[in-house]
Amino acid sequence: MATIATTRAKPPKPLTADRFEQLLAAGAIILLAFVVVALAKGMPYWGKIPATVWAHLGTMIVALALTPVMLLRRRGDRPHRVLGTIWVAAMLLSALISFSVRNANHGNFSFIHILSAWVVIQVPFLWWSARTHRVAQHRGSVRGMVLGALLIAGLFTFPFNRMLGQFLFS
Repeated sequence: MATIATTRAKPPKPLTADRFEQLLAAGAIILLAFVVVALAKGMPYWGKIPATVWAHLGTMIVALALTPVMLLRRRGDRPHRVLGTIWVAAMLLSALISFSVRNANHGNFSFIHILSAWVVIQVPFLWWSARTHRVAQHRGSVRGMVLGALLIAGLFTFPFNRMLGQFLFS
């Protein structure tokens, strides 16, 4: 009777950060530093900041702080999944809260709210692609989310007479 040799397949190597992801991580660190400096400089005005703005800032700070960790560390293990779930929740909460933050546009929605709507739609797909091991789709979604909803939207919080820009540049 022939025996079948069993060999254990090596688990696939976790994806490592490529140059673009390293740049995204660096961008998140830089943006987070600008936010922290702006908030520190704006400390005398903290009492005038509405609770919804604080909630939005808090969720964005969590997402910004986790972004470089998620992009640069080992992927696919339990800590990645736990931190990823926290990141997804922070992004989704931040987007939902942003719909009640309309101080900068005379009570109306602004261009940035289009990104918020995009996040509300895309984050569940991003999470689902991770849960169903669609690695390429998940990786592309994360990259797009970090670039568009964190970095580009984050840059728009500084110009145009917005609160963080006033704090930072005054």
